Amino acid sequence: MFCPSPLPLSMLATAAAPSEWIQRFSHVIPPASQVLDVACGRGRHAAFLAELGHQLTGVDRDAQALAHLPASVRALHADIENAPWPLPEQQFDAVVVTHYLWRPLWPQILGSVRDGGVLIYETFAQGNAAFGKPSRPDFLLAPGELLQVCNGWQVVAYEHGLRSQPDRVVQRIVAIKPGAAHSAPVPLTA
Repeated sequence: MFCPSPLPLSMLATAAAPSEWIQRFSHVIPPASQVLDVACGRGRHAAFLAELGHQLTGVDRDAQALAHLPASVRALHADIENAPWPLPEQQFDAVVVTHYLWRPLWPQILGSVRDGGVLIYETFAQGNAAFGKPSRPDFLLAPGELLQVCNGWQVVAYEHGLRSQPDRVVQRIVAIKPGAAHSAPVPLTA
């Protein structure tokens, strides 16, 4: 059974702990990486990853939420659904996305991962309507959708199914973009 590493002390004081998925696979991100947190909100993942020594950029449309990011995180206020992608041509060692789905952004999200870089993605999936929101199909991944999106990438881990506390249906993936940075197999646990 996997036991995630303890949270950094600074995370214990925040209201929302980082996702178990992000904690479990944060070791796949090479040390001192440049990381993009898409739709970062108040920055629970950005803060966690910055605490691990990464250089973070968090993008969100909610300026009030961005104000809660640690000073070490580069905050980028942008409406990524209704305006041009705010980071054209910029690539990161890792891109993290949780509880967010806007399919028209797949090319920008995948393009933001540099060759050999890591995508860690987790959001709600079909079946979640039985437990609450989101319930609209536009915001729920179809079975295997993240595997299709990451076709040709090295899949380190993939899950789709019911999670508890709270009950929800999620789909999540950790995938490495083809390239030279990750030439050796990635361990499933740190």
